[in-house]
Amino acid sequence: MGNYRSSVLTLQSEPWPGICAAFFAGDPERKWLAFLQNHREVIAAMDFFTVPTVTFRVLYCFFVIEHERRKILHCKVTPHPTAEWIVQQLREAFPEPCRYRYVILDRDRKFDGEVLAFLTTAGLKARRTSVRSPWQNGLAERWIESCRREILDHLIALNAEHLGRVLREYVRYHHEDRLHDSLAKDAPNRRMVEQRPEVNAKVVSMARLGGLQHRYGWRQAA
Repeated sequence: MGNYRSSVLTLQSEPWPGICAAFFAGDPERKWLAFLQNHREVIAAMDFFTVPTVTFRVLYCFFVIEHERRKILHCKVTPHPTAEWIVQQLREAFPEPCRYRYVILDRDRKFDGEVLAFLTTAGLKARRTSVRSPWQNGLAERWIESCRREILDHLIALNAEHLGRVLREYVRYHHEDRLHDSLAKDAPNRRMVEQRPEVNAKVVSMARLGGLQHRYGWRQAA
């Protein structure tokens, strides 16, 4: 008993209160990462990003992405992201019965009030990210970065209809063609590994997204 009490007193007298707090209260970062790992099959995330048009109008792109297979459950564009509009998008993204339990979202004011009420009614638990902690919604942030780098940075949106078509094409590419390290070099919709049909078969390039990206496969020699 004497040794145990001595060890506790020694720990409390250490000059690093942050270490002691982490020891007794737990590390918030570790807790968040454990939550993502333990519930990845039933987690979805949502976010907005903006795209300017050729006439300098700002369009808002809303999307919902699942954590398990990185599938985009919903993606739409609007110049006016009202609460009513967001709720309608969530109805389309989470039809009943809904297999998801948690939705990760940031502290954007557009996600208050009616949006939170809908998530509760739908049986979904909203998990807010901490202030200035985009890493907590890292999957959504990475998708935005990939979308910009692989297509949006190479064109100028004419209007909401044009941007909507571009994003639908990119989502199709993301699901069927784009390989992900986190999915063991697979695509969200599961892409079959193509075996070389014969020794003389050649690798062929198939253009995607207007030639900005490509998918590669085998073609038998003529």
